[in-house]
Amino acid sequence: MHIQNIDQAPSDDEYVERRVDFQTEPARYRHWRLSVDGEAARLTMKVDAHSAFHDGCELKLNSYDIGVDIELYDAVQRLRFEHPGVKVVILDSAQANMFCAGANIQMLAKASHVHKVNFCKFTNETRNAIEEAAQFSAQRYLCALNGAAAGGGYELALATDHILLIDDGKSTVSLPELPLLAVLPGTGGLTRLVDKRKVRRDLADVFCTLEEGVKAQRAIDWGLVDEIAPSSKFLQRLEQRARKMASTSDRPANGEGMVFSSLQCQEDGDKLLYPFLTVEIDRSKRSVVLSVAGPEVAAPLSIKEMTSLGDRFWPVAVIRALDDVILHLRFNEPALGTWIFKSVGDLQSVQAFDRFLSDNADHWLVREILLYIKRTLKRLDVTSRTLLTLVEPGSCFAGFLFELIVAADRSYMLDGQFEDDERAPAALILSDSNFGPLPMSNGLARLETRFYGHPEMLEAAAALRGQSLTAADALEAGLITAAPDDLDWHDEIRLLIEERASFSADALTGMEASLRFPGPETLETKIFGRLSAWQNWIFQRPNAVGASGALRSYGTGKRPEFDRKRV
Repeated sequence: MHIQNIDQAPSDDEYVERRVDFQTEPARYRHWRLSVDGEAARLTMKVDAHSAFHDGCELKLNSYDIGVDIELYDAVQRLRFEHPGVKVVILDSAQANMFCAGANIQMLAKASHVHKVNFCKFTNETRNAIEEAAQFSAQRYLCALNGAAAGGGYELALATDHILLIDDGKSTVSLPELPLLAVLPGTGGLTRLVDKRKVRRDLADVFCTLEEGVKAQRAIDWGLVDEIAPSSKFLQRLEQRARKMASTSDRPANGEGMVFSSLQCQEDGDKLLYPFLTVEIDRSKRSVVLSVAGPEVAAPLSIKEMTSLGDRFWPVAVIRALDDVILHLRFNEPALGTWIFKSVGDLQSVQAFDRFLSDNADHWLVREILLYIKRTLKRLDVTSRTLLTLVEPGSCFAGFLFELIVAADRSYMLDGQFEDDERAPAALILSDSNFGPLPMSNGLARLETRFYGHPEMLEAAAALRGQSLTAADALEAGLITAAPDDLDWHDEIRLLIEERASFSADALTGMEASLRFPGPETLETKIFGRLSAWQNWIFQRPNAVGASGALRSYGTGKRPEFDRKRV
């Protein structure tokens, strides 16, 4: 892993931020232990204090940083794909009297603003994946709080289905970020308290201002946990609860899992080569082109044939690559403000794979694949970059790949052919995948979001499913932004990219995030919109990160100095 200076951290000393690598596996975990016993798995937090991602930080008391969260995300993914028989996951700690102290304070004080914001976003996405596992995959999470859970540690517990807190007279749950650090519970704590757990607003206000937290009985009374047990009965109650939760799952005891091998990515200067994905960076234009390649073989005819392909199954290979590169570009390439999506391949072949997924959506593994596609597209939606999609001759935007068109802030489709290009004019195909199975964070399909308030246009688009649509067809149906011909194409796209690069990155982020999620608000949109916007702003304020701010004063014995103006 090489060193790269990606942003100036708010620190007096010289600080270089490392490149973040999201690839790992259980044999390489430093902070988690994963074990599987029949229908139950145990995911135990045992953070190595001396293996922090950032130099000069010590991960005491099971506090976490991006390295800890990367391993957690990997474990959640593998439990869903590689262990079909696991029906309940017990999340616990190997440290006596301590579940988790939350995000590491030294890291929050030293890391760049870019890193902090992306760290909170990635952590939230992993918490959402845990909640999704219970809601859609019937793999439920049980959190065993054998000690204190503070800040992000309690927020991790909030993401699970059931929280069991030990009643030992000293263990507490708390969200002390406001009084101690002058920031917010940035991984969804505020929203999950009132939206998910339905804690009364006034009690939540009291709870979030208590440095010392809340002990067992009051935690039950206020709805902060689901169950308490004395030390003598804690393990017994945990086993009973795990068996009861497992009994509600439909995951197959004898299913064949899909093992995730190491993801292959070759770096060649400013080019990244994944299976079925090529990434080309243009630093002068502050842009990157992500070109998805269609399948090289025919769609499988049976579940057995799909399973035999393992993670080489085309939709899985594509979405793993997209998932990885989205995270890589977020953390390691913040100056590349414009992402341009293209595709190349046979349109009908992509449609055949998409049809296979739709026809077998009730199978547990296909269900997981569709959910993984949904999660990755959601990750794209909440990424603070301009998203453009270009549909040219030879493109294969059909089925779930069509979502890259409606996920974009703008989409352009060539009307006709390029001169001296014998390929057929560009076309696209809609399928059932575009009308419900892959919703955004607002709970609506991307086409439903696109045509929000115009149900007649959504109905008209639904009638076009399965048809090969030309640029004129797509423009008339409202599926694309514009359809230049070959005379205007190159100039129009060039000017678009240059214009985007000339605007304020901050203003673009605010505009794009505001426009992408019309319609109803959900727990997720509150976390990634309302909460993230406030946390982003607070992380830049002197009260938090200034020389005398709370993050820098924490643990020094000095009281922070606050600017008392409310703005």
